[in-house]
Amino acid sequence: MEFQFLTLSQQGGVARLTLNRPDKHNAFGDTMITELNQALALLAKEPPTVLVLAANGKHFSAGADLAWMKSQVNLDEQSNLLDARELARLMHSLDRFPSPTLALVDGAAFGGALGLIACCDVALASRRARFCLSEVKLGLIPAVICPFVARTMGQRQARRFMLSAEQFDADTAFRLGLVHQVCDDLAAEGEAMIATLTGNGPKAMQACKALLHTIEHHPFDEALAQLTAEAIARIRVSKEGQEGLGAFFDKRPPSWQGEN
Repeated sequence: MEFQFLTLSQQGGVARLTLNRPDKHNAFGDTMITELNQALALLAKEPPTVLVLAANGKHFSAGADLAWMKSQVNLDEQSNLLDARELARLMHSLDRFPSPTLALVDGAAFGGALGLIACCDVALASRRARFCLSEVKLGLIPAVICPFVARTMGQRQARRFMLSAEQFDADTAFRLGLVHQVCDDLAAEGEAMIATLTGNGPKAMQACKALLHTIEHHPFDEALAQLTAEAIARIRVSKEGQEGLGAFFDKRPPSWQGEN
């Protein structure tokens, strides 16, 4: 599949999806959103061990493309709704992608870019990364990304930064929980995280991620206790579970480490 504003590569169980519009600081509009949706749908058919989301150029993403925003001004409410639904589909697809997702953030990450970061399972940032939920400065709101960013930062912090539209640095993003690690060498530490993830059981990570989504809004009751018990019992007798336990007791690497 050919893309105008993305590159997609796969090797050794690792899929790399790279925003590729550096002349516009990887700002996204309807074309990039459509392409991201297409790429995620394609990858989800045969999920890689790990999906890496990064960007080409000096900046992760400047947020919404100005020309796209200008075109939205001339759309009626129904057309704007359809437009926004595509962005919502992107955030949901990335958030629920079956395999672990890793965001590598360098330079500016503004507006909707924070939604992409919040939807990834692991996020690493360079020390020069800068962040901003800038929508209210334009008389808009970060509506579609709000559930994901507020879940990640917490309601209290989301209130401040969504209402103030302040820029903040990588260390602040780390304190807010938006990124897991601030890196002196983003490329090297990104590769180290990829190696860590690909050393784990691919099916086990998928099952773990699915379980985390299930329990997110589920009260701890007898039904949840049964669900979690069934989850571990199922994985123990699975092909991968049996291989992992066997490798541990045999003091050898599991088969998937050789595959990756």
